[in-house]
Parts: sequence; structure tokens; C-alpha cells
Amino acid sequence: MTERSETETKERGYKANPFIWVIPLILSGIGILMITSTTSPTSFLYTGTPFQMGIKQLRWLGIAVCGMLFVYAVPVRIWYRLSPVLLITMWLLSWLPLFPGIGEAIGGARRWIRLPGLGVSLQPGELLCLAVALHLAKFLSKNADRDPMKSFVQTAVLTIAAVIPLLSQPDFGTSFLIFIVAMGMYVEKVGWRYPLFAGSLLAVPSLVLLIIMAPYRMRRLLAWLDPWRDPLNKGFQAIQGLIAFSNGGFWGSGLGHGFQKLNYLPAAYTDFIYAAVGEELGFAGTLCILGLFAFWLMQTRESYFRSKDSFRASLIWGISLTVVLPLVINVAGVTKMIPLTGMPLPFVSYGGTSLVTMWARVGLLLRLERDSWMETGESNAG
Repeated sequence: MTERSETETKERGYKANPFIWVIPLILSGIGILMITSTTSPTSFLYTGTPFQMGIKQLRWLGIAVCGMLFVYAVPVRIWYRLSPVLLITMWLLSWLPLFPGIGEAIGGARRWIRLPGLGVSLQPGELLCLAVALHLAKFLSKNADRDPMKSFVQTAVLTIAAVIPLLSQPDFGTSFLIFIVAMGMYVEKVGWRYPLFAGSLLAVPSLVLLIIMAPYRMRRLLAWLDPWRDPLNKGFQAIQGLIAFSNGGFWGSGLGHGFQKLNYLPAAYTDFIYAAVGEELGFAGTLCILGLFAFWLMQTRESYFRSKDSFRASLIWGISLTVVLPLVINVAGVTKMIPLTGMPLPFVSYGGTSLVTMWARVGLLLRLERDSWMETGESNAG
């Protein structure tokens, strides 16, 4: 059998792991339901259309799925070659929100680019995070084993340079996410030694520097430690989130029957949608969401261990981190385990850029899984 005919035979036998895209589809569906529920009172009040925000998110889901198919159609070798160009492009794009007339300020932060004529905003930080993971997978797969110390320094410098425009916006949440993803990808290739030492040495000075740069971070930290000290201002959001969980109990108050969304719980359809799920679908609903993410992670884990190529394995690991870490940060922030950072819940929170980039990750994972299967010749159909 020739090499070409053998490849064609493998392609005919290949079947994508459906759970890699079905689970995000279920999560996106839950998100659309919760967005519709949490925004229906205000949407009806101001527009007369109770389902406006849910319909918008449904449209974004259609765009996101098309984006997933496009990413899947592009061979991994193309992403490998274009990774430096994509990183530089996304880095330059991340500066645009700071320019008047281009950037859009929401809640005191300039993280969005208003697209004229379309009525939508783009958050470059979401794209930058994916570009950093893609380029680091290439860099570490080529250099990490040669000189671990040098690779660590280069990884740290690249990451710090990448987050400078985000810190200027300010967007500490995405900056922190990119840094943790970068260190996680380095640990996967080399180990904990250098990141653990540098983290222990620089953690406190970095925290002090960030607080000096933006004093509001100290107020946010104090609000996390004791939100009841200022319950009507800095601690309001955290307290209302906890009240939402309390109202929900185990089974929830029922879809559409939550009270915290009535201007009590800020950002109920974005950063605090997990609390809205806790109120309307209860503890059972929140466990269901965590269970879906855990099962999805198990599927990507299988693809990771199946891949024999260093770049593909590193990229699968990095992409998984860019989904799981926002989940952990969002849930931990909403449940008051860590200070709030404004991180959306992947696939569930309202937001076009977040949804499209998350589904782009799904397309890339499907492509990586396909290439890994072709590499080993193993059939997922059994």
C-alpha cells in the first residue's frame, strides 16, 4: 500500500470525538438560557423584547461555530508557521483600546474596540491569550529541553511584554490568566523548579507594585476579605452573589424565577452568571456545569496523551489551560474564594469575543486530535 492510499484509508476511518464539541454546545445552550432569564426584565423594560440578549448570544454562537469550522479546516502546520505573526498582530491590536475614538470604556476600563457600523465590540485580550498559547507551544517544543533556565527567562520576558498593553487598560484578570498559562505550559515541558523559585521570590513585590500602580486593587482586596465592611459599595457584588447561592438552595428557585437579577446582582449575565445559575438552578445546576467541564477536560486529556508530537501535545495542554483556568478563576471569584477579577465563565457568560475565541479553541483541539489519530493510526470508532 502506498503512503497516499494509507493516509486516505486512515482519513476514511477517522471520526472526531464528539464530546469535544458537544459539551461546549451544551454549555453554550445553558448560557443562552441563563442570559435570556437574567436579562429579560431589563430587556423588556427598555426595548419591549424580553429575549433580546439571548437572541444576540445565539447569533454569536452561530458565528462561533462557523469560526470553529474554519479553524478546524486549517492544517496545524499553518498555525505553527504563523504563530509569531499572530502573536505580534494580537499584541498590536491590544494597544488599540487605549486610543480615544477607537477604544470603548466600560466600568472605568478600556478593554474593548468598538467596530463601527456593526454595533459590537471586540476584546483583543481574548485573542492575545490564544495567540500566546499558540506561540509558546512552538517555542517550548523547540527550546525547552536544550536550556531550561534560558527558556524560562525567555518565556517570562515574552509573557511580561505580552501583558503590558493589558495592564495599561487595565485588565489584570486576563494578564494574570496569560501569565499562569505561560508558566503552566513551561511546567509541562520542564518542571516546577524555576517557576516555583521565581514565584516565591517575586509574588509579594509584584503584588505591592500592582497595588501602587492602581490603588483600587487594595480596596478590592479589602472587599474580598470583608465585604460586609462596605456592603453597599465595594462589597455589594460579592454579597449579592452569595445571597444568590443561598436563595437557590439545592434545586434552585426555577428558571426565570430568580430575584437577584432584578438589579441586585450586577453583571448577572456576564461575570456573575454562575451565581445566577446557583439561584435559579441551585447547587445541582452548578455541579452540572462543573461536571460538564470536568468531562470535557477528560476528553482533551486523552488527546494530549495520544499525541506523540511535542508541539501538538504542548498546544493541547495550553488550550486546555486557557479554558479551565478562566473557569476556576470565575467560580472562585464568584464564590468568594479569591478576589474578583472580571473573568467570564467560558462558553456560558455573555460576550461575543469570548464565545468566538472559545469555540476557536474547540476547532483547534478537534484538528489536533485528528492529526494525533492520523499519526498513531488508531481509530476512535474502535
